[in-house]
Amino acid sequence: MVAELIDVIVRPVRSVDAEALGRVHAQCWHQTYDHLISTAALEKVSPRRLAELWTHWADQGDDYRMVAALVDGEIVGFAGSGPARESDAPSERELYFIYLLDSFHGTGIGQKLFDAVIDAGEGVYLWVAEDNPRAHRFYVRNGFVLDGHSHTEPFLGESLTEVRFVR
Repeated sequence: MVAELIDVIVRPVRSVDAEALGRVHAQCWHQTYDHLISTAALEKVSPRRLAELWTHWADQGDDYRMVAALVDGEIVGFAGSGPARESDAPSERELYFIYLLDSFHGTGIGQKLFDAVIDAGEGVYLWVAEDNPRAHRFYVRNGFVLDGHSHTEPFLGESLTEVRFVR
């Protein structure tokens, strides 16, 4: 797809988006983690359960920025940031997630999502799967560097190693 031909709207998440966000979230997890997590674990991902989480996330306070990207009225990706969740965090703001359906990678929509939840020059950090080179390249382009921290987190009943980027 050519970025200029895609009419994308990035707007704040609303509670009425929860069902669509749950579906897209589940699909993005399958596309992103299929080489890191077993098929059996990914098959347990429930769009309904993720929709329930989105109902909660959509109602967060002003410190949280949750946005969705829509193409032709359909949600194709989302991003969220908010206060750091760790007491020893390297900055006060954390990028929690950016997910975009594979078919929209390389269109500039990921950058629009990022820009909607992180202010230019804002100090921020994030955790990302260690084996996710596409995401690593995206964050480096946006001024992030690895800070040497990593951890292994439980994910869908398995383990996922994440590395920390800071800006």
